[in-house]
Amino acid sequence: TNPTPAVGEQDTTNPCGEQPLLPYEACVLGSIKLSAYVTAEREIDWEFLREDLHLSIRFLDDMVEASSFPLEAIDKIVKHGNRRVGLGIMGWADMLYQLKIPYNSEQAVTLGEKVMAFVNDESRLASEELAAERGPFPNWEKSIWNERGDRPRRNATVTTIAPTGTISMIAAASGGIEPQFALVYWKNVMRNSENEATSLRYLNGIFESYAIEHEFYGEDLIEAIEANHGSVRIGPDTPEVAARVLQRVPLEARDIFITAHDVSPEAHIRMQAAFQRHTENAVSKTINFANSAVREDIQDAYRMAYDLGCKGVTVYRDGSRQFQVMTTSATEAKEDAEPAVAAVPGTATYRERPKMVSGTTSAVPTGCGDLFVTLNDDEDGNPFEAFATLGKAGGCAAAQTEAIGRLISLALRSGLSADRVHRQLR
Repeated sequence: TNPTPAVGEQDTTNPCGEQPLLPYEACVLGSIKLSAYVTAEREIDWEFLREDLHLSIRFLDDMVEASSFPLEAIDKIVKHGNRRVGLGIMGWADMLYQLKIPYNSEQAVTLGEKVMAFVNDESRLASEELAAERGPFPNWEKSIWNERGDRPRRNATVTTIAPTGTISMIAAASGGIEPQFALVYWKNVMRNSENEATSLRYLNGIFESYAIEHEFYGEDLIEAIEANHGSVRIGPDTPEVAARVLQRVPLEARDIFITAHDVSPEAHIRMQAAFQRHTENAVSKTINFANSAVREDIQDAYRMAYDLGCKGVTVYRDGSRQFQVMTTSATEAKEDAEPAVAAVPGTATYRERPKMVSGTTSAVPTGCGDLFVTLNDDEDGNPFEAFATLGKAGGCAAAQTEAIGRLISLALRSGLSADRVHRQLR
């Protein structure tokens, strides 16, 4: 999967895993909004899509040339080496909604492979046309494409499927090749000084239009969907009040408007594999698991992804993080199991420091020199306060280390357990 193995090894990926890279290499990414290419007759406008794919590859190649990189080594491998670009897609789930195809169906997997094959083939053709106009990428002679007799191309790679989280929100599209997280959901966009989330409510526009057209829309329906984890499917966990409202949703709509947790992990992976077969770089895809998932479920997903040729896989078990970016409720959040202790100097819980305490000091080697940590105990032998010093006084690292020590001491003296402090810092 490395287009230029003679140049070097792909030794890492970007954080979401869709972009393997050589040392110092970068890749310019862009995404096509698939839902924009569905006609009023619920057909894909392939010619319109082809035109935009060719324009997009030219645009991304222009971005390679226009970019200003912070290191000469990056500039060398990107502009004067491989000129990688990664054109991908977003709005896949929206396209399926428009075409009335369930996400977790064989028809959806077959169409996904057809769409991505078209995207990849046309992107490659566009890169070949650019090579004739501007010349091939400098490492062309060392590439696998040259060795197998392909036509010269401008870019070592042309396709990548990124998660497109924020840009898909801006473009009013579903993210990457993901199913819709929920038909109604809240996105926590920031937290204030009191650690409270500021949330925005999202209602899927395609579903909203469908519900209005078929005359079953209502605010009570939206509330019922939200209470049902953002889904119109009625299951054993659906609240009784919500189920009564959801009964008026037509069966066709329940089949079409699939959400992430309506899709089995196996169906998630089959969809990823279909797109990976026609993507030169890699595919970012989250395999959603219910909160009840266990280790063996994750292991099975990894093995299946490997067997089907996926280059990487991301799993997420619902509710496994204290703060979750997207939820199906504005107030839904997993709180720390241990209750907070509201202790401040001057209250009964807070313990003032005696004149003398005893403890030990340890030297811990770090990349910034020895870190000296002093841990003092109270009269019962329990951790009471911590001091930490690193390097020379006055530096940022030393100041931050001292600050952490002060906060640890405040927490310990306020009655919090050392285990809880350790867990939070870790």
